[in-house]
Amino acid sequence: MADDAAAWRDQRSEAAAAHAAELERRRAAESAQARAMIARFVAEARERGVAPVPLRARSYDGQSRYRTPLKGWYLRRNESVAVGTDGEFYVLTVPGSLRALLTGATPEPSDPPLVLGKGARDGESIDLADALAIALGTASR
Repeated sequence: MADDAAAWRDQRSEAAAAHAAELERRRAAESAQARAMIARFVAEARERGVAPVPLRARSYDGQSRYRTPLKGWYLRRNESVAVGTDGEFYVLTVPGSLRALLTGATPEPSDPPLVLGKGARDGESIDLADALAIALGTASR
């Protein structure tokens, strides 16, 4: 009986590891596709003369806004995500701090998704392609 239970546990562990590996592979493929879209967007924005703006980050609680050293284009109306002129994708929420109020904040680049806000409770998800088109001015909100 103990051997059966151990075999079952091993089988479940292997299945869980395979599932996790497949999810990671899909996430990496999605991110690579999104990075290519962002690279095309940055090139086209420069070509069309769509000026980047100084990007600001918001504290997690939404109470404070902080300067950042970044310039780029916001992708959501609430200015929570953006593409920097460096071609990176940024989630513009940071921990609140007095230091950030004085010196600014420096958000780290994130892996871009193909759907912004996917799974969020606010119901405002948007395809990355649509958000990029809006930022270029080739589509309306």
